[in-house]
Amino acid sequence: MVSRFRTPAQMKKALAGVENGSVDLLIGTHRLLQKDVHFKDLGLLVVDEEQRFGVTHKERLKEMSKQVDVLTLSATPIPRTLNMALSGIRDMSAIEEPPANRQPVQTYVLEHDWSVLADAMRRELERGGQVYYLHNRVDTIQRTAARIQEMLGEGAVVAVGHGKMTQEELGDVMTRVSDGEVDVLVCTTIIETGIDIANVNTLIIEDADKMGLAQLHQIRGRVGRSARRAYAYMTYRQGKVLTEIAAKRLSAIREYAEFGSGFKIAMRDLEIRGAGNLLGPEQSGFLMSVGYDLYLKLLEDAVLTEKGEVPARLPECTVDLTVSASIPDKYVPSPEQRMDLYRRIARVRTAEDADDVTDELIDRFGDPPRQVNNLISVALLRGQGAACSIKDISQKASGLVFTLEKFDLEAIAALAGQYPGRLLFSPGDVPAFTLKLRKSEDPLRMASQAVERYAALLPSAEG
Repeated sequence: MVSRFRTPAQMKKALAGVENGSVDLLIGTHRLLQKDVHFKDLGLLVVDEEQRFGVTHKERLKEMSKQVDVLTLSATPIPRTLNMALSGIRDMSAIEEPPANRQPVQTYVLEHDWSVLADAMRRELERGGQVYYLHNRVDTIQRTAARIQEMLGEGAVVAVGHGKMTQEELGDVMTRVSDGEVDVLVCTTIIETGIDIANVNTLIIEDADKMGLAQLHQIRGRVGRSARRAYAYMTYRQGKVLTEIAAKRLSAIREYAEFGSGFKIAMRDLEIRGAGNLLGPEQSGFLMSVGYDLYLKLLEDAVLTEKGEVPARLPECTVDLTVSASIPDKYVPSPEQRMDLYRRIARVRTAEDADDVTDELIDRFGDPPRQVNNLISVALLRGQGAACSIKDISQKASGLVFTLEKFDLEAIAALAGQYPGRLLFSPGDVPAFTLKLRKSEDPLRMASQAVERYAALLPSAEG
């Protein structure tokens, strides 16, 4: 094993054994990623708590693991790793069955109130359990521990654990907690991973609004590791006005309390942050320059090509009309939510899809303004146009031009009968028809009407 809890002599001996092949299995912390670690013949790399490894660490792991089988484990995989799994670059399996007799952690979000929290700690101690109190500031952690000691009385044993303690001090504290000698451990986020003490079943987090969604989920996972019901209290400072993002984050952690919710949290993280650059160290990658949907399409095509399969070419339809189609800042203030909604609306293909998105918008933000309704209508028009082999709909001068991938002369002739003197067909290498607009007509409504009528006239619609 290699970690900061080993002496330099022990580390040197272990690393020498790894290099000459006398050590078969090496278990370690991030220490494994340093340049002085050399394997004679590395065959399997297992990364537990994968979300704790940043992009730089991932690049180092790639250098170590060329032509090596890699297994990563995480309750909340980071967006890039999850995206690689969902898009087929990596294989993925999900363990959905919880351990026997486990119960979901009862989660509360509340203003910090010492009297409420003291009652919660006393209830845990009265049933013979232990408590984690997370205070993530080392400079004031001793003062907080003293206050908790004063509230609970001399009968309670309160200890402190944080990353600036020496390895001997920290090791001693954690051993005492594990042995049941400590009633309340006042600690920093050092407990986030790798701690499995079944008797600790109440968790209190100060300033939970400053922590990430996946981080809160991981810390909550430190309790509820037995058949006993566990409780988690996510607190924020009294009188503090939470930002919209922080409020939604805390709302989500309360909502995602059941088993398997880490996967949902990771999916939400992927939607908000994007997947990043799969092959380099950049977090954002080129996703923002091409758009989420096109990015996933390009990625899927590349994966299929590498597998020797031919990417499926689904019909696409572009729409370019002089209508205002957007999500105003006043309607959805959060940039992340607007990005998510743009992505959702871009996937609208049927009237049912459009209704679902509209219903959700009304529930979350109220009646959508005209620009948003136009955006949904444009997305629906794209889907309907692609379904009947229209590859482009554009507005030029006083007419709408419909460019066709393939055309049906009978259907176009019948459509011309429905717009007498207004529809002009242009055969050729790129067939198209133009519908003249009258002054009072809305181009978006007329384009949707023309596509619906054309689709109804095609032979496939009759079948």
